[in-house]
Amino acid sequence: MVNLINQERASNGLSALQVDTQLTQLARMKSQDMITNNYFSHTSPTYGTPSQMLSTYGVTYRTMGENIAGNSSVQAAHTSLMNSSGHRANILSSSYTHVGVGVVSGGPYGEMITQIFVGR
Repeated sequence: MVNLINQERASNGLSALQVDTQLTQLARMKSQDMITNNYFSHTSPTYGTPSQMLSTYGVTYRTMGENIAGNSSVQAAHTSLMNSSGHRANILSSSYTHVGVGVVSGGPYGEMITQIFVGR
């Protein structure tokens, strides 16, 4: 999915986002949490808001954003995100420098996906 994100960014004249292993781990945790606790929201009953989660785990950033998606495949989820103005804005934001993506199989959609973006 990171390749899909960076292809979109390149097509729009933007720099590629660097993969951050800590963000990737947190994104996977969030996706798994949504499956385990049967919810679909930016606010987790376990971790709180995205900014609270990053703070709890010591992530430093100037700006941040989160996309969540549930779909039958990564490609279908990416297409849906790009067709949504708010999600597209996160993917194409010049403010972000790093990304972590967590794709976990399961839940009502087949694949649960969290994208965490930060600018440093």
